[in-house]
Amino acid sequence: MKDKISLPMEIKEFFDKPGGRSLLVKGSAGTGKTTLALQLLEELADADTSFYLSTRVSDASLYVQFPWLLDKEMKARIVDSSRVLLEVLYSDDEEEETGEDDIRVKSARDFLNSIGEDKTAPPTKVDRTRLSVLTERQRMPEIERIYDRIETVLPGKAMLVVDSVEGVTQKYGLDMEDLIMTLQKDLAENSNTNILFVLEKAEAPDIEYLADGVVSLSRTEINGRRIRKIHLVKLRATEIRQPNYLMTLHNGRFRSFEPFAPDFEHISAWKAVEDPEGMYSTGTPDLDALLGGGFRVGSYNVFEIDENLSVEEYDSIARPIILNFISHHRGIMATLTGGTHPEMVRRDSVRFIPEEDFDRYVRIMDYFSASSDRRFVLPLARGKDEAIKAVKDAYRELIGADRRPIMEYTGFDTIEYLRGDTIAIKELLSAVSNIKNSKNLGIGVIKPGLKLTQEIMNMADSYFRILDIERTPCIYGIKPKTGIYAIVEDEEKGAPHVRLVPVL
Repeated sequence: MKDKISLPMEIKEFFDKPGGRSLLVKGSAGTGKTTLALQLLEELADADTSFYLSTRVSDASLYVQFPWLLDKEMKARIVDSSRVLLEVLYSDDEEEETGEDDIRVKSARDFLNSIGEDKTAPPTKVDRTRLSVLTERQRMPEIERIYDRIETVLPGKAMLVVDSVEGVTQKYGLDMEDLIMTLQKDLAENSNTNILFVLEKAEAPDIEYLADGVVSLSRTEINGRRIRKIHLVKLRATEIRQPNYLMTLHNGRFRSFEPFAPDFEHISAWKAVEDPEGMYSTGTPDLDALLGGGFRVGSYNVFEIDENLSVEEYDSIARPIILNFISHHRGIMATLTGGTHPEMVRRDSVRFIPEEDFDRYVRIMDYFSASSDRRFVLPLARGKDEAIKAVKDAYRELIGADRRPIMEYTGFDTIEYLRGDTIAIKELLSAVSNIKNSKNLGIGVIKPGLKLTQEIMNMADSYFRILDIERTPCIYGIKPKTGIYAIVEDEEKGAPHVRLVPVL
């Protein structure tokens, strides 16, 4: 077994059960069924015990579409149906054709052997009972060859991928039910073999009951951007903890995304990501790339948060932005979104940067407190003139004598609640104008239902939406327009670093 699993864990657990299991994969054309099958073969089976029967395209075509199959281990598993047929019919080494009577005698002997074996022990011979019935009508060289190769694996567990079921049945004039039942009984149930059946169509209700498990692949759109999902319809004797997973076919590989759960047990101090010329890095190289290098100096940038997004999912993008700005010894004036407390932000941040840096460079405006003994909290629940003076003093302190740039971070739900939409819009116009005429950076956060949303979108230099798709945080750009990217933990750097994986 391989260490890194890109498949839903339920599928791995399903195939890890004792004995053989069969899984039927369905979905319309182009949903990624072949890619899933190849990924499953690579990750869940060893090279010398797994076989891929390709009937839709030749192995040469597979290598063009999936260059990673040219790896020696993967290449050995591909069984091209057309090539095997020619080998069997025309090979100089082919044994003399067996007579019809001999075939029946052998079938009977295999049947008697199969019912006499100790079923509690792993089988040492492949059961050919049902295959013998089918081959009485017509030989099926590739299937017969597969049976032979699986027998060399026993009593170990083999894995077989049939891509596709229709490709075999149409070639030999079989019913799909007959083929699946044959392989299910002979191989999965009686010969310790895991089988993946790939269907060429999206639905096949008449045969789904024959397999131990069924998964469905689909693709749809969100605001004109494609997404893909895998649906776990049934997995016999396996708990389905999450029925649907977001998936991608990026770089010709199948990958499903587990629920977002960064590992904060093994973290290290944040190291500042350098700023490109005339820009501020977001702290996330993949997001920098979408922006053409980072946030432009003097720009206003907005993140719209979907209503089903968790705090941790949003922080996966916001945290690196804040940490990287502070790490460059630049100040932040912040109005937090509703439900976020200044102490929460500090506790989260000082896991990665020194406490003194946070206290020195961050000022969080608290509109509901008249006083605070915390340096990073700016209490504003006092007289108007006093509050204005406190804000100006905080700005001057953060900018310093050398006129360092600062970040203005604004949760617009709080501003709209405090000011009302009309006054808030006027203040927003003034704030954005000041930022664009300076070297400062503006970051705005929008929640659903705000009346300010359209005005903010019109003024923003960049506008991204962050949403949750099947418990995976995702991001896409409206300004600039981008596809959808899944937000995942950076496996090399660890939390709080993240990567953006294209959902293709």
